[in-house]
Amino acid sequence: MTLKQPLKHLGQTSALPASPEEAVLDYVANPRPGTLYLVRFSAPEFTSLCPITGQPDFAHLVIDYVPGESIVESKSLKLFLSSFRNHGAFHEDCTVGIGERLFTEMKPQWLRIGGYWYPRGGIPIDVFWQSGEPVPGVWLPEQGVQGYRGRG
Repeated sequence: MTLKQPLKHLGQTSALPASPEEAVLDYVANPRPGTLYLVRFSAPEFTSLCPITGQPDFAHLVIDYVPGESIVESKSLKLFLSSFRNHGAFHEDCTVGIGERLFTEMKPQWLRIGGYWYPRGGIPIDVFWQSGEPVPGVWLPEQGVQGYRGRG
């Protein structure tokens, strides 16, 4: 796979996108094509806004994927995730939307995302999405995020 356009973010000064829709994700050629491996990104300080109250919501996101021909460039992913800070959406929409966008654009062999959201109204919400069955033979570690336990 060759790059079809220059990278927008890596090695450049990049402003925070105003919204997830305006965020540009950069992809580069998989440096190990033909090798079965898993990539994990953890974003323990993800934030978005409640679409009703405008109050901030916080989550720990874990994104796992098995690359196809390309991988996502991490700075562009960071900017994309940060663009949710002023975006109003329910937990389910944020989590599934991030997974679907990465899967649609990057075209990995497989992708899953776990959104471990901190309590709102006393109820923590965890949201999980994956593109299908895991790729046979890939090592798939647990996501390692504890369920919410409160103060105890």
